[in-house]
Amino acid sequence: MPGWNDRPSSMWRTHSQLGGGRRRHFWLFCGLVVLIIFLITHPASDYLPNNSATTALPKIKWAEPPTLEKLKQWERDLPQHDLELPFPEGKTGRYVKFSNQVKRLGWNNALNEMCVHWLQLLNVSTSRMYSLMNTHLAYESKRAYVFQPYVWKEEHYSWPQAVYRNHESLPHTPLNAIISGPSAGGSWDVGDDAPRSISEEWFDVVCPRKERRIINTREVKPVIGWADGIDVFNHWKKILHDAPERCIEIEPEHYKKDFYPQTFDLWLWGSNRVRSLWPVFSQSPTSRLLGPSPIVLSAVERNAYLFNPRGPRPEHPVSRSPYDRMLAIHARRGDFKEACLHLAKWNSTFYSWNLLEELPDAFTPPPGGKEGENTPENIEKYLEHCLPQFDDIVAKVRDSRYDYLRQSKAGHRTLDVLFLLTNAKGEWLEQLKATLREDGWHTIVTSKDLELDQEQTEVNMAVDMEIARRAAVFVGNGVRRCRFFSENLLNANFLDSGPLSPVTSFTRDW
Repeated sequence: MPGWNDRPSSMWRTHSQLGGGRRRHFWLFCGLVVLIIFLITHPASDYLPNNSATTALPKIKWAEPPTLEKLKQWERDLPQHDLELPFPEGKTGRYVKFSNQVKRLGWNNALNEMCVHWLQLLNVSTSRMYSLMNTHLAYESKRAYVFQPYVWKEEHYSWPQAVYRNHESLPHTPLNAIISGPSAGGSWDVGDDAPRSISEEWFDVVCPRKERRIINTREVKPVIGWADGIDVFNHWKKILHDAPERCIEIEPEHYKKDFYPQTFDLWLWGSNRVRSLWPVFSQSPTSRLLGPSPIVLSAVERNAYLFNPRGPRPEHPVSRSPYDRMLAIHARRGDFKEACLHLAKWNSTFYSWNLLEELPDAFTPPPGGKEGENTPENIEKYLEHCLPQFDDIVAKVRDSRYDYLRQSKAGHRTLDVLFLLTNAKGEWLEQLKATLREDGWHTIVTSKDLELDQEQTEVNMAVDMEIARRAAVFVGNGVRRCRFFSENLLNANFLDSGPLSPVTSFTRDW
C-alpha cells in the first residue's frame, strides 16, 4: 500500500516548479531561519546521550533541599494511622519505638539497625541496616515497629546548614524518600496479620508518653554481654513479646557509659557473632520485602541510558540488560583515609554480612596490633583493603571480570559496563577511567555522571546503591565501618539470588 511519499516523481517536480525560483529560495530561507532558531533554543545536548567516557553530564545545582512536604503528608496519611482499627493495630495495638536507634552516622549504619530493626541492606548505608534489624525484632515480637526519619551527619548532607528545612538543627529525610517496604510502613505479605509499622509522629498519638513503658538499654545489655547474635536477638524478643504493656520505648544508656547503646550495636555488627543472625533474617519478610523508594527508582530509570553498552558487539549471545553486563565498584576517596587509619588503629574486622563464610574475599586482622595502636606493616595491610590505590583498583577490576567470565559454563557472559561509585574527582579519576578503558571497558559511568533532580539529589547515596545492587558483579569495601555502604549492597544481592546462588561468588571485597 503506497505511503504519503510514494507519489510519482513527476508530481514532485510539478509541485516544485509551480512557484518558480524565487518562491523556492524564499522557502529555503524561511526553513534556514527556523532551523537556526530551533538549534539556539534546543541544544543538541538535550537530545543526544553523552558518549564521552570522560565528560560528566551537566549538574543541576539546587540552592536548597526539597521540601518533601507531599511525601511527609503521605506518611501521615498511612492507613494504619487510625485509632479505630481493630487489634493488632489501632488504639489496642502493640508498639515498640527504638529511641536508641543510631543517628548521625552513615546511611548503611542506620539501615543495619532498622533491619534487625531493618537489616542492613547488604548490596546497595549503615543507618538502614540498624533500622532493618529493629523492624525484624518488632515483627517477631508481635509489635508494630515505629519508623523514624533518617538523621544525617552534617558533613554528608548535600546542602549547608543555612538552608536546612524548617531551620532544623540536624537535617532529616523521611524514610520513605529512601526505602520502601514494611520497615517504612508498607504492607506485609498477603495473609500476614502482623501490625504495620507506624511513624514516629503517630506513635505520640497512639502511645501517649504516660502510657509507655520505658526500657533503658542498661537494664538489658549487661545481661546479654558478648553473646552470639541470635541469642541477643532472642533475649530482646522475649522481653518485648512477654511484656504486657501496649507501648514500649527503648531508650539509650548515657553515652559516657555506653558509647554504642543500640539494641544491636557496633560490637555485634563488627564481629563473627553476627553470622548467626543471617539465616533467619535473610528469609524474613522484613528482608524480602525491602526495596528502594519511588524517588530512588525514578533516578535509576532517568539515568538508565548512560549504561547502554557502547563497545563492539559481543561475539556470542549475551543479555541485552546493561545490569547483567555491569561490574560496580565502591572506591571512596577524600576523607576516607582518616577513617581507614582509625579502623587500622583499632584492629577492626570486616563488617556485618561481609563476615559470612560464603563470601570469597575474607579478611583476618594481622597479628601484632592491639586496641588503640598498630604496627606500620599492619596499617598498610588495612589500607590495601580499606583505601585501595590506583594499581590495586585496576587489578581488582581485571581479576573480578576474569573470575566471573571463567565461571560461565556456556561462555555466554560478558562484562563491558563499569560503574564507579566514588566521590573522587579531578585528574586521579580521569586517569583511572583512561586506564580502565585501555583494559577494554568501553562504557564507564561514575556517581558524578548521574543527572539527578532536587529530590533525587537528597537521596543520591541510595541511588548509587540501587544501581550497584543490580550489577552482575559488585566489588565493595569490607572493612568494618568503611564497608557499611558496600555491606548493604551485599545483603540485597544475596536476597535477590539466594544464599547458594552464584552471586555470592561475585560480591567481592578489596
